Amino acid sequence: MQTPVNVICMKWGKLYGPEYVNFLRAGVGRHLKRPFRFVCFTDDAHGLRDDVQVLPLPELGLPKGQGDLRWRKLAVFRKQLHDLQGSTLFLDLDLVVVGALDPFFEHPGKFLIIRDDDLFRRKPLRKLNPARDRFLHSVGNSSVFRYEIGEHAYILDAYLADPKGAAERYEISQQFQSAQLAAHGELAYWPSDWCVSFKNACVPRGLKSYLADPVVPAGARIVVFAGTPKMSDVLAGGGHSWYRRIGDVRWLHQAWSA
Repeated sequence: MQTPVNVICMKWGKLYGPEYVNFLRAGVGRHLKRPFRFVCFTDDAHGLRDDVQVLPLPELGLPKGQGDLRWRKLAVFRKQLHDLQGSTLFLDLDLVVVGALDPFFEHPGKFLIIRDDDLFRRKPLRKLNPARDRFLHSVGNSSVFRYEIGEHAYILDAYLADPKGAAERYEISQQFQSAQLAAHGELAYWPSDWCVSFKNACVPRGLKSYLADPVVPAGARIVVFAGTPKMSDVLAGGGHSWYRRIGDVRWLHQAWSA
């Protein structure tokens, strides 16, 4: 029998309703064959499915009144994270599972994450600052990452040692997280076709979007809504612009359902 694994997510504030957790749980159930524990860390469990295990949001460990809540995700790197142990896949709420998830637990590496640049189109002007370009090309997008509970506590420790300095040197927490992982030789990425951007990989580019509907690329397992449009806009029939049409997305509605 395979060792059970963890799939975790976080929900706080009012940005995402319980349906985001519930539909994510349903998608994981459809696409993960091995035994798993699905945990939502949240400050509001109202409306969540019975098969979602609810745990309190882990504390960053900062003094009261200090800290940027956008960095709250770093709390999953605590040495002890409630009673969780073992291999763990973190999933953001604004994504949809469209393919097998078991490979995310089989791919070799201590820490696996999306390369942020894989979700976006090239930015030629960034090369005007080669050092900055190299760093940004190394940054992992923390929408989807796998790690072992308690084995990367150095990330949180480094943040707590100088939270003000971290916020001054890095724009967002995933940049800081990636820098710490790289410094410890543990930064590695998923195959680029596993986690794809809805806007940049599914929607035909430019005027081609008026001739064809969005499709899931071959090999994709997770579709991420990085930047705009947001998944809620697309599901509601929006997300269009003068240079981009969002066509028939019945496949998205089917994937994002109970």
